[in-house]
Amino acid sequence: MLGQERIHQISQPILARSTADQTEVVIRTFDRHLTRFANSSIHQNVAESDTEVRIRVVLFETAAGARVGTATTNDLSEEALFRTLENALTLARLQPPNPDFKSLPGPQPIPEANAFRSTTAGCTPERRAREVGIVCRLAGEAGVIASGAFTTAASELAVANSLGIFAYHPSTFAEINTVVMSDTSAGYASALALDVNDLDVESLGREAVEKCRRSQNPRSLDPGEYCVILEPYAVEDVVQMMAYTGFSALTVQEGRSFMVGRLGQQIVDPRVSIWDDGLDPTGLPTPFDFEGVPKQRVDLIEKGVARGVVYDSYRAGREEGKRSTGHAISAPFIFSPFPQNTFFAPGDATLEEMIQSTTRGLYVTRFHYTRVVEPRQVVITGMTRDGTFLIENGEIAYPVKNLRFTQSYLEALNHVAAIGRQPRLLLSDSDGLLSCSVPALKLEQFTFTGVTEF
Repeated sequence: MLGQERIHQISQPILARSTADQTEVVIRTFDRHLTRFANSSIHQNVAESDTEVRIRVVLFETAAGARVGTATTNDLSEEALFRTLENALTLARLQPPNPDFKSLPGPQPIPEANAFRSTTAGCTPERRAREVGIVCRLAGEAGVIASGAFTTAASELAVANSLGIFAYHPSTFAEINTVVMSDTSAGYASALALDVNDLDVESLGREAVEKCRRSQNPRSLDPGEYCVILEPYAVEDVVQMMAYTGFSALTVQEGRSFMVGRLGQQIVDPRVSIWDDGLDPTGLPTPFDFEGVPKQRVDLIEKGVARGVVYDSYRAGREEGKRSTGHAISAPFIFSPFPQNTFFAPGDATLEEMIQSTTRGLYVTRFHYTRVVEPRQVVITGMTRDGTFLIENGEIAYPVKNLRFTQSYLEALNHVAAIGRQPRLLLSDSDGLLSCSVPALKLEQFTFTGVTEF
């Protein structure tokens, strides 16, 4: 952690020295600590600290458009920083002019977002080891084996540019996940919080151990169309795949989003609302994006109606009257813009009520190895994992072997039977940049296309 003053001292000389028409400096520091365990024993402790300085320059040298170059370093010496600036300038001069690039963003008021917890930043290896020991002890008492990882991290994001932006935000997160296994079964659980003290590790361990115990000796089940109850771990995949295939202005402008031509139309069940909000304190708050633009709440789907997508400054500049919604990710913006703090509106059902109301269906803990088949309908293929069960007459009857599915997530969300009342905050990437708050879901129709041997 460098602190705001030191980051200011790094960024300002770069801006002052640059000969570009516009210059941007993005600095991200992180201290990440990981305790990994397997076979119910800790086998790795990792402590990683790094600082990335990313410099983007813009040259308006031609009426045909702007030339943009980006270079990155983690060497904070003045010589290395100035050399990285020169590299960015050289790369910009070699680029073809981009007629769609209008400008870097200018300064705007940035709201407060308290996302730093000293308890998380100061979490020791001994503390993580004690928490991991709880999971391993529970697994041992049940005669099964626990594996997983416990991460605590602190980071800083700062953006400065030649138009007057200087934005700084420190944050933390703590995340633990575990897979508990027997010879014939597995159970999974994970949790995420800003404050490590908010993680109930014992409850999480019991969840995974119980799932493993109940899923032993699974039976084969024919593929086909089933009613499904998806735990939040599976719903997180649904939301992230929709984000990847369609909630970005990038995918809309390239014509590959399921939102194309459907804004203002009903596209899923009216009970479904999904939005992105970087200031919600129940998530991982971030007040601005990687361009220093303040984040706005964006209603993506509201009561089943397609409402909007997220923008960065470049994509907003390609549409008349649009402005960045504060969703740029780090240059060169391969996937930018992207929703980073997504929320799925909870309902009023409990998991028990969902199960009791199901005559025949499948209970799914999570999805694994999901891939896009067709983005315009969000057709996804993947597998169930770490606890799949057949439900009969309102009760979980027995565990079943994992199944492969090929299913349109968009179509599935048109067959919502119930939405869980208790959302769970989950991490969608290892850097703490993507989080998702999601409830459990009951869907009347979901298509499974194959079976596995485990």
